Amino acid sequence: MTGYPRHLTALVLAGCLGLAAAPLAAAADAAAPAPIAPAELAAARSAAAAPAALDRVALFFAREGRPAGAAGLPAAAEAKAATAAAPRLTGDAVAVYGLNEGFVAGVAGAPVARVEFVAGRAVAADGRTASVWTIRDSGGWRVVNIASGGDETDYPAQAAATGGGTAFREPQIDAWYVLRGGRVLPLDEDARRSVGAGGTTLAEYRKLVQQRYGGRLPGSSYDRAGAGGGWADTAVAAGPGRPSGRGPAVAAGAALAVTVLTGAGLAVRRRGARR
Repeated sequence: MTGYPRHLTALVLAGCLGLAAAPLAAAADAAAPAPIAPAELAAARSAAAAPAALDRVALFFAREGRPAGAAGLPAAAEAKAATAAAPRLTGDAVAVYGLNEGFVAGVAGAPVARVEFVAGRAVAADGRTASVWTIRDSGGWRVVNIASGGDETDYPAQAAATGGGTAFREPQIDAWYVLRGGRVLPLDEDARRSVGAGGTTLAEYRKLVQQRYGGRLPGSSYDRAGAGGGWADTAVAAGPGRPSGRGPAVAAGAALAVTVLTGAGLAVRRRGARR
């Protein structure tokens, strides 16, 4: 898979996250982003584990697997399926980092990635998993998206188990990496195709992403033209397999790109199969 085939709805920008403490990455990793304070992660997890949030996760599991545009289950059947899902939140919430456009642009001191949101892992009674996304705005932490699977928690856990560092995603190609010891190392097959099995130096990775996206950054003529396929072009999609819209232009570690379903207060995303 070379794209990011996930069904999203609308794009909004939301508020700041609390940052603190030293990152897991080695001190030599000057390009590592600052992490979210543990108290903030705990508050985000509490929001994701709240009864109302878990009710929405249960509904997500009840509806999962139906093709886009397909008729819904009868209300009684859907309620029964949601009850049977009986989701629970497991493990700690984790900060999810994405490739930072400031790093791509060569901004001095810009970290390689920035915080996008906080994710928690939900597990249904039948073993299915989902990622529950939360952000903090003026009203506190709230759930804004649910995604099938557990990439957002699995890859940071994989990074921690194999030597630490900062796990981050290059969303345009759905590649997961870890920044460790001044190198960008692959965590999945998409990343291995990108930087090789042994990874690459931070400097070489910057050259690589500058080649890929240097002409598509926020403020570029490409971006101003509103052309599809620009920076973070796969952050939103008008429909299955149809990327559209423009990605966020936000300060590193300062704001988030999240999804919201108008009228329901929550978006859902279903991942395509990985290979």
